[in-house]
Formats: sequence, structure tokens, C-alpha cells
Amino acid sequence: MKGKFKIDPLKWIGWLFSPIQQNGAFFVFMFALGWICTQLEIMPYYLRNKGAEPYELSVPELFLDVYVVCVILTLIPRKIRIWVKALLYILLYGVALVDMFCYERFESTLTPTMLMLAMETTGQEAQEFLSGYLSWETVKSGVGWILLLIIVHILWTFLRKFFSRMRQRLILPKVNPLFIKSLKAVLGCVVAWLLYSSISQTWDNKVSMHRLFSYDTIGQVEHEQTKKERANLYLPVYRLAFGIYANRLASHQLVQLLAASEKIQVDSCSYRVPNIVLVIGESYNKHHSQLYGYDKPTTPRQMALQDEGSLVAFTDVVSTWNLTSFVFKHMLSLYAVGDSGEWCDEPLFPEVFRKAGYHVTFITNQFESKAKEAIYDFSGGFFLNNPELSQRQFDSRSTRTHRYDDGVLKEYDALEKESGVRSQETGDRSQETGVRRQESGELVILHLMGSHVDYRARYPQKTQTYFTPQMYDRPELNDKQKQILAHYDNSLRYNDSIVACITQRFANKDAVVIYVPDHGEEIFDGSPYMYGRMHGANIDYRLARNEMEIPFWIWGSPQYRERHPYGWLAIQNAKSRPLMVDALPHLLLYLGGISTPLYREELNVISPKYDQKRPRILKNVTDYNQLKRP
Repeated sequence: MKGKFKIDPLKWIGWLFSPIQQNGAFFVFMFALGWICTQLEIMPYYLRNKGAEPYELSVPELFLDVYVVCVILTLIPRKIRIWVKALLYILLYGVALVDMFCYERFESTLTPTMLMLAMETTGQEAQEFLSGYLSWETVKSGVGWILLLIIVHILWTFLRKFFSRMRQRLILPKVNPLFIKSLKAVLGCVVAWLLYSSISQTWDNKVSMHRLFSYDTIGQVEHEQTKKERANLYLPVYRLAFGIYANRLASHQLVQLLAASEKIQVDSCSYRVPNIVLVIGESYNKHHSQLYGYDKPTTPRQMALQDEGSLVAFTDVVSTWNLTSFVFKHMLSLYAVGDSGEWCDEPLFPEVFRKAGYHVTFITNQFESKAKEAIYDFSGGFFLNNPELSQRQFDSRSTRTHRYDDGVLKEYDALEKESGVRSQETGDRSQETGVRRQESGELVILHLMGSHVDYRARYPQKTQTYFTPQMYDRPELNDKQKQILAHYDNSLRYNDSIVACITQRFANKDAVVIYVPDHGEEIFDGSPYMYGRMHGANIDYRLARNEMEIPFWIWGSPQYRERHPYGWLAIQNAKSRPLMVDALPHLLLYLGGISTPLYREELNVISPKYDQKRPRILKNVTDYNQLKRP
């Protein structure tokens, strides 16, 4: 019937091929660009030459992603589409070149920290960087393959125009329209099958990517990255987007922290304990500490300190999370879990100490701002490495990390020597001018690498190996697991030597040393037998015992114990009280004698008014006090 709507199945199916037909060069070259990046950039980098495979779904996901962009381009008017494609070429090729360059030079693709460092780089520094790193060796690396693809793309563009003009001059036979329609229909069917296959294979990753980019805080993003079903950001442009997104979230919390610091009010400071040392360990399973009943001599020096009466081990202490960055935020902020708002709505205690007159030193063997920093370290260190916040919190701080934690001792000794020279110069000037230098205290925060995986890399094996696999009567473990266990216990014994050396450096001062790790670690202490950490939502007592229960002790120097007998008695009387590490800042404020409205006595574990019934919420989900023990 004339005017009746007719359904042409060949034409409709052929439309599925139209986005590729109309954007053929874009589809081919962008698919090739993505394929080059996924095949050459094996993450993590150290697995590159150890049989690691590229992202297994790179081909179907690439097809889906490039096809979707082609569909969008098809909807744009032709005159505008040309310019849109030009901008996309500049963006995608440019990001791929930078990403591959970073991978080859720094052993890392684009990261949030890399972008943060780039934004802090001046024009002169950028010019010096490029002149130092751009070389023929760079061209011969994976960067060269992308440059070659760009050259081929440019040549194709000119050749296509040439052949287009030649075709116009030639008289070619007409092709049957039905044949063209049928061919497009066949190609449309192929596209339909490829789309179905690609979507079914990559849907989970797309859902994970959408979830990753939907969070409000950098901490939530980090926790998402611990999940087994985390997103695979397999293309450079996705990694760029993630870096921008992560920096935006971090920037928001930095603004909150800077605003919170304006709330700091110090009424007075008595410097009750003039030298306070906070040692933050890493991944320490309390039940592998000899100090807490472990049957292997992992802490002989701490045992000796306890036997002489200078070390008090607290018996009921838990961490807030099993992620370093979350714990650092809770441990440094005066925010307590259960308060309204976020951790960044309250000031950080090092800044309070500094405003009270304490000289604050921070030495970390983890949170060095470096290009290949993972999201975990970025999340934990962005507020410590921010120049303005760092200056507000610390008078002295380290600028590099070390292979072993004895490097932290060397860093402290070097900073102390430098500080002593400055003090002498200040004293000389004071005598010359008749101005007396105001006395103050010293707060030292030492952040160790501790027993962070890989355990065998946490101690000098040639000189510090004590435990061997043969020493473990664990028939349920195989030889490889026993070796991992031995490495872990050796790392604890090495850590024992480090913390003992720290106490020695304050033996002749009025000082206390507080040791607390960020969290525990699974180390074959229950079925399923595993090591590392589990990041599921469910928290039972087994997980809490291994990953949340932590050692915590306070060491008092001879001078401290002599001058503060009641304070030392209060510490001894508090050793069995339940504690969560988010309350630690209030104990420190009390020890410093800092009078401030920010101090909450009910969170000071050695105060008679300490709230022992306070819920201890793990991961903002489970009250540790309510967990059933077997």
C-alpha cells in the first residue's frame, strides 16, 4: 500500500555497521592504539618479564568502547564531527604517549600522585625534565610504537585524500545497490554478534568502573580498589580520568582540613612530658609477638624492657581499619569514630602540638610522594605531603624512604644533628642579643615499614635471619607457607631491634615512647590459611583477631618514671582498658600538657574519666565489643 510504513530488515541490520563505516579511520587507529597500550603495559611492572599476561578482555572491551564513541560521533553533524575527532586524536594519542613514557621511565602508568606532582611542577622544571628524559632510548621503547602509529595515521590521511581524488577521475562500474545493502547487513550481523559478546564479557568491569567513579571521598575509592571485583582501568585515558577524579576528592578533603586547622585554640602548655615519641608500625599480628604470649622469640628486647619495668604492654587494643590510610587519618585527626561529619572536619594533632610550642618531627618510611605511588599510599599520604599542611604540622620531616627501617633511625639522627646545630646558633644569637630562647618540647612521629608484604624484603636476610621453616611444627602448612611464616617472624624480630634502638635514643631524657602498628595481618592463623589481609564487608572475630587486634605499649625513660610517678602509675593501671586507636590523640594531648577545647578526657585512656564502655566500631560497620569469641 502506498504510504504504508515498510520494515526493511537488511537496512535496519546494516545500520549497526554505519558507525564504523562513517568513522572507519577513527575506529581502526584508536583500536590499534588501545591494543598497543594493553599489550605493552603489563601491570604491575615487575611482572613484565615473568610470564604475566595483558588484560585478558582487552580486545572485546576495546571493540565496545571504540564502537560506542563511533556511535556518538555519528550523531554529530559532519562539519562539527571533523573537529571533534581531531580533538579526540590529540587527547587520546597525547595521553597514551605520556602514559607509555611514564611506564617505561618510572615503571608505572599514570597515577593520581603523578598528576598531583605534575600540577605542582613549574614551567622551568618541566622543561628540564623533558630535556633530561627525552632521548633516542625513549623512542626505541614502547613510546616508539605509538609514534609509529601516529606516523602511519598521518600518512593514511594524506593517501586517503589522494585516492579519493583519483577515484573521482576514474569511471568505475556501478555496483548493484542490493549487493551493497546485503553486504552491510552481513557486516551489521557481525557487529551485532561482537557487541553481544563484548557486553556479556565486560559488563562486570563496566559496572565496577561506574561504581569506582561514584564515591564522595578518596577513602571510599581506596576501599573499592581492595575488592576482588575492582575495576580494571585498562586504557590510558581511563587512568587519566581516575587520576583527575582522585585528586579532586583529595583536594576537597584538603580544603576541609585547612578549614579545620582554624579551630585550633591552645590556652596553655605545661610540657608535662617534654619528649614524646610515637612509633607507628605496620601489619603487626599481635599474636605473633612474644610480648603477648607467642611461642617464638620475636620480641626479646621488648621482653627485656618489660622485665626491667620500663615497658607497659596494653592488652585490649584494636585498630579502626585494616588499611593503613584509614588508620592514619583516624590516628592523626582529633575526630573520633562515631562523631558526626568526617575525619577531615577536625584538626590533626601534630599541628596542635606545634602551635603549643613542641618541635614536631615526622619521619616516614612509606608516605614519600612518588610518581608510581599506588592509590593506597596516595590516599594515606596526600594530606601529609601537601606543602601547606605539612608546613603547619611539622618542623622537620624526612624526604625519602629506605629499604629497611634502620634508615628511619639514620634519618632521625641526621635531623637531630641538624636541629642541634640550629639550636646552638640560636643560643649564640640569644646571648648576643640578651633574648632568652623559649623552652619547648619535642614530638617525634616515626612511621616504619614494619612487616608490610613482601615480608622477606623487610629485614636484611644475611644478618637478621633467625627463624627457618624447619622451626615450625605446623603439619597443616606446606613448605612454602612455612617459609613465608618464617620471613614474617624474622621481620618482627628485626622490628624489635629497631624499636629498642628508638628507646635507647631517649634513655637519658624525660621521655615516653608509644608503639602502635596501623593494623594486624593474616599469617596462617586460622582456616582458610592465608597471609595478607581480607577486605570483605563481613567482620567476624577471626578476622578481627588477626587484622584488628594490635600490640600497643608505652615505654618510660628512667627520668620520666622518676619525675612522674603518678603518671607512670596511671599508665600501668590502664593497661587492661579497652582502647581503639582513634582515641590516641587525646592521650598524647594529655601527656603534652596541652590545654585546648579540642581535648576530650573521656577519650584519654589513662584518665580516671576514660569511657571504657565506648563502642569500638571496626570499618564503620561492626562493634568489636559485641563480636562473639569462640
